[in-house]
Amino acid sequence: MKRQNKLSSKILMWVLALFFYAPIIYAIVFSFNEGKSLTNFTGFSFQWYGKMFRDREMKEAVFYTIVIAALATVLSTLFGTVAAIGLSKSNKGLKFAVEQINNLPIMNPDIVTAIGLLVLFATLHFKNGFGTMLLAHVMFCTPYVILSVMPRLRGLDPNLAEAAMDLGATPLYALWKVVIPQIMPGIISGALTAFTMSFDDFVISFFVQGNGVSNISIIVYTMSKRVNPSINALATLVTVIISVFLLLANIVPSKIGKKKNLALPA
Repeated sequence: MKRQNKLSSKILMWVLALFFYAPIIYAIVFSFNEGKSLTNFTGFSFQWYGKMFRDREMKEAVFYTIVIAALATVLSTLFGTVAAIGLSKSNKGLKFAVEQINNLPIMNPDIVTAIGLLVLFATLHFKNGFGTMLLAHVMFCTPYVILSVMPRLRGLDPNLAEAAMDLGATPLYALWKVVIPQIMPGIISGALTAFTMSFDDFVISFFVQGNGVSNISIIVYTMSKRVNPSINALATLVTVIISVFLLLANIVPSKIGKKKNLALPA
C-alpha cells in the first residue's frame, strides 16, 4: 500500500511538472528550429537568435529591460534596506502598521497597482516613458527587499552595534561595519529578487510605458499577435536569465551564511 502511494505521488509529481514546464521546453526547442513553423521542427539552427539580435526593436527592448532592472534593483535595495533597518528600531505599533502596508503591493493584483500608478502619473502630469517605468519598478520591488532583509534583522543581536559604539565607533560606522555584513545575505537575496521581478514584469510596465520605451515582456506580447519564430528565441533568453537569477537568489545567501558560520569561533 505504501509503495502504491509513493508511486502515485511520483506519477502525480511528474504529471504536474510536465504540465508546468512543457510550454517552456516547447518554446526553447523551437527557438532552434531552422524553419518558420511553430509546430514542425525541420532542423537545428541559430538563425532566430541572430535575427533577434539584429532587430532594432528587440535590441532596444533588451537594453531598456536590463537598464531599468539594474537601476530599479540598486534603488529598491537601498530604499528597502534603509527602511528595514529603520523599522527594526521602531516601536511595535509603527512596525506592525508599516509591515502591513508593505504587504499591500505584493498582495494586490498587478492590474490594480498598474491602474493606480497610471492615474497617479496622470494626476502629477508625468509623461510616460523611461522615468515612469523606473519609478513603477522601484515601487513594486522595494517591498520584496524589505521582506528579505527584515528576518535577518530580527535574528541580529542588537548588542553588537551598541558594543561597537561603546568602543568608539560612530553610529554610521557601526551600521556599515557591523550591521550590514550581518544582514548581507538578506540584502543580496532581496536584490536578486528585485531584479527578477523587474526583468519579468509585464502588466505594470505595459500601463506606464511611453515614448518608445518598452521591455522584453511587452515586445513578446506584441510579437505574439503575429507568427514570428524570433519570439521563441526572445522567450528563451528571458527564461534563462530569470532562472539564473532565481538560482543565485537561493544559493548565494545560503553560501554566505555558511561561510560566516564556519568563520565563527567554536
